[in-house]
Amino acid sequence: MKGRAKPGWIGAMIAAVAGFGRLAAPPVLRIALALPFLRSGLTRWDPFPTLSIGTQFLFESQFKLHVFGRVLDLPAPLLLAYLTAIAEIVLPALLLLGLGTRIAALGLLIMTAVIQFVAPEGWANFHLYWAAIALGLMALGAGPLSLDRLTAWVFPR
Repeated sequence: MKGRAKPGWIGAMIAAVAGFGRLAAPPVLRIALALPFLRSGLTRWDPFPTLSIGTQFLFESQFKLHVFGRVLDLPAPLLLAYLTAIAEIVLPALLLLGLGTRIAALGLLIMTAVIQFVAPEGWANFHLYWAAIALGLMALGAGPLSLDRLTAWVFPR
């Protein structure tokens, strides 16, 4: 084996890198997905529980669904605005805490899909990345630095 790297050393290095990734990736992914939605959600209220004038205008007049080459008005725009405003606060907050992470990520993935129908030009710049992060969190879970992990210790399955 003279002149060749030892497989044990390489394996240990790969295991160390993987261990660091398992520890660091989930909270970084949670933050990366939570921030754009939380920032948007904070602009929706004037103050809570009143929707801002801008949010009302966007949902009633500007946001349209782009489906099969047609442009359609949003159904129940003010109800949809309220639900969106609440989800843009609650789901990112859950992600930041690492609580109900897989469900929160699924909710944001669904929101991303709906946003894609409203703003189809955003796919390459935002929506693809949000969807990829949400799917990653759904697969990985919250990780060891999370309330999900703490509740698993307190309430074992």
